[in-house]
Order: sequence, then structure tokens, then C-alpha cells
Amino acid sequence: MITIKLFAILKDRAGRDELQVPFAAGTVADLLQEVVRSHPALSELLVVGRVMVSVNQEFVRADAPVRDGDEVALMPPFSGGDSPAGQVRVQKEPFSIEQEVERLKTASSSIGGIVTFLGTTRDISRDKAVSKLEFEHYPGMAEKKLAEIRERAIREFGAVDATIIHRVGTLPVGENIVLIVVAGVHRDEAFKACRFCIDELKRITPIWKKETTPEGEVWVEEHP
Repeated sequence: MITIKLFAILKDRAGRDELQVPFAAGTVADLLQEVVRSHPALSELLVVGRVMVSVNQEFVRADAPVRDGDEVALMPPFSGGDSPAGQVRVQKEPFSIEQEVERLKTASSSIGGIVTFLGTTRDISRDKAVSKLEFEHYPGMAEKKLAEIRERAIREFGAVDATIIHRVGTLPVGENIVLIVVAGVHRDEAFKACRFCIDELKRITPIWKKETTPEGEVWVEEHP
């Protein structure tokens, strides 16, 4: 028996956040076939190939092996480690930009520039009014991916340190959603690392956004 975690539109379509699927061993493709057979409400989403699959919190391809006891998750495309100073967090509570900047400044006396990105909820999306947004994440895996992004920003762009925070839950228009603070010896690496962090967050982090509009609720997949 395999337990499969579902997120965002998949969870809505199935009417639950987990599936119990009889499965001893095989590939991801074999498992998806069994899900389609036993849960036809998901067949359209799975057949078109838009679902991402993780096994034990690592993204895998269709030919990857799956065995009884593995942690499997099915995820639609995404909406979007601690250190003494920089860190990653997924939380419901508001954050303080000033406190996070001050915290990061303690990472090193060689810091010559700090770049921040602040993402906020807006009242219009795709020409439709938005009254609220809901953010859902895959606990554990979301933090893991954010930590990987932070580590790459430091390693590949020469940043001194970085903090990445993303809020989840229901947020009204005008609320802060995501904060990225990057410190560098010089401004150039800080700017480049900050841009890398938000782009990768949108690309690989299992966090999804649902918008409430006059026409109803919709899960958002594209991210300009």
C-alpha cells in the first residue's frame, strides 16, 4: 500500500489530501496508472502530464522506482536550513523586513550591500478582481527546496548569506507574501543572487496559490 499526498487542485478534485493505493513495487508510471484506475476524478489531470511527482521529497521521472513505504506526492505546477543569520521559513505569521535585514547584517563584517525582494498580494490578476489569496505548501519539502535555493545563491553567486521567507494560509489583498534578503560583499552578486532566489522559488518550490475572484476560486499556475 502506498500513501500519496495531494496538493492544490489535485486535492480539490479528489476531495481529500491523501490517497491509499494498493501498490507493492514498480515505477512512477505504473503507480500513476493505478491512481487513474482507482481514482478516475484525477485521470484528466494525470493523463495530460502536467503533474509533478516526488518520491521521498525528491522530484523524479516516470521511470523512477517506487516501493511500499515510500513517501509519494503528486503536485501541479508551482504558483512559488537555518544558519546563524540567514535562514528559510514557511509560516502563517507576518514577518518584519527590518528585523530580517538587521539579522542578516550580523552574518559578516564584510557585507557591503543588502538587496531585498518583497512580494505582496494584489487586487487584480489576469484582468480579474481578487479579494483574497490562499497559499498551500508541501510541509518539509517546501522548506527543503528553499534551503537548496539559499545554498545555491551563496555558492554560485558569491553571496555572503540569504534569508527566504514565504507565508502560507489565507491572505487578504495588501499583505506581504514572500521576503528575500540577500547580503553580498558587493551589490552585483547581491542583486543577481536575489533575482535567482525568487525565480527558483517560483520554479521548484511546492507552494501553490488560489485566487478568489467574482467568478469563483482558481488555482494559479503561471508566474510572470
